[in-house]
Amino acid sequence: MSKILFVVTGADFWTLADGTKHPTGFWAEEAVAPYEAFKAAGHEIVVATPGGVVPTVDQGSLAAEVNGGQEGAAKVAAGLASFEELHSPVRMEDVDLDEYAAVFYPGGHGPMEDLAVNADSGRLLTRALESGKPLGVVCHAPAALLAATKEDGGNAFAGYRLTGFTNAEETQAGLADKAKWLLQDRLVELGADFQEGEPWAPHVVVDRNLVTGQNPASSAPLAAELLKKLG
Repeated sequence: MSKILFVVTGADFWTLADGTKHPTGFWAEEAVAPYEAFKAAGHEIVVATPGGVVPTVDQGSLAAEVNGGQEGAAKVAAGLASFEELHSPVRMEDVDLDEYAAVFYPGGHGPMEDLAVNADSGRLLTRALESGKPLGVVCHAPAALLAATKEDGGNAFAGYRLTGFTNAEETQAGLADKAKWLLQDRLVELGADFQEGEPWAPHVVVDRNLVTGQNPASSAPLAAELLKKLG
């Protein structure tokens, strides 16, 4: 049994272009689906957040309409309730990467607020990428890659094929025109080779040890790819 590190946003809001705070956090399915897959495969999960704060779930991610109906919503809620590690996170700043076999970042709009500008997270991502350990990042969590600045000033993920929540999806979700910046735009700007799939459909991109997923529906397929890499 090996340990997998879940790095989760500590933010419970996302600041929009007009300065208003949009309530958010992490997206339930993006944490629950990989958690259940990794636990079923016999792995131990450790949750880390900035400062060790207990993470907040985006209440919108528990709604029936984003979980394929009430049955799906109930399943996600039950999975979240059993995810006990979320209640006792370690401080991300104190993480020793050597203790973990893989690293996973779930999304939600929260990472757009805190992890996108968190240098400790950026260093952790850079080390994980360089280590060759499986690194999974899904939906809005690739915002954290923006902080992965190398000593030469370049971004550690420049030149990597990857994906994340697209401009089309943000537009359809009704938040694109309210955002300070869009994730797809920023990932392209840092030099990543952004791979855009159909809106809301599962889309996973693998490049070396980096595994990225476009949206919530990509969470379970991403977890399966990470498990393959763990062998």
